[in-house]
Amino acid sequence: MKILVINGPNMNMLGIRQPEIYGTATYNDLLAMIRAEADKAGVEVSFFQSNHEGALVDAVQQAYFDKIDGIIINPAAYTHTSVALLDAVKAVGIPTVEVHVSDPDTREDFRRVSYIRAACIATVRGHGLNGYLEALRMLCER
Repeated sequence: MKILVINGPNMNMLGIRQPEIYGTATYNDLLAMIRAEADKAGVEVSFFQSNHEGALVDAVQQAYFDKIDGIIINPAAYTHTSVALLDAVKAVGIPTVEVHVSDPDTREDFRRVSYIRAACIATVRGHGLNGYLEALRMLCER
């Protein structure tokens, strides 16, 4: 099984950006944690992060051609604005789990809207970095 983990804008700033919300673990800590869980599950995992919407759309589309079995995506701020990401996930038809470190529903009103959710098989929010591991297990169980 091949899983692609996609992270959107500012996720590369984990550990620096608002640690009271996102914690003190770094982006590299997150990748190591996911990689360890994937290794235990016998899953091949790859990662992509960008601050640019089009690059994220390109990564979703490339997943189709790379024969990726599942996507874990944290679109970050693009969750609330990107119809393009929604359309890309719909287009490729790859089972996708939306992940958020914090719970957007408990934050500003605009964060309660998720465009991409309509194309995802599940959403994990508010479970910190462990939410990525939950998403990985969900995809493995499919």
